Amino acid sequence: MDINTLRIAVTVAGLVLFLALVAYCWSRRREQEYHDAALLPFAGDSADDFAGEPVGPGPSVRDQAQGVRP
Repeated sequence: MDINTLRIAVTVAGLVLFLALVAYCWSRRREQEYHDAALLPFAGDSADDFAGEPVGPGPSVRDQAQGVRP
């Protein structure tokens, strides 16, 4: 096996994998998932979304939203 044959095989395999990835990403089955992901930046966080437990020192997010002082 010549080195050029190996190079050709790797190039063709890379092209096939790239085209498979493009077909997977552009498939209709994933359209709803991409639509939902596109709306994530516009989804607001409300105080009800949090459990009210502080993650670190200080008041929790719910306490901050309700104006509770420590």
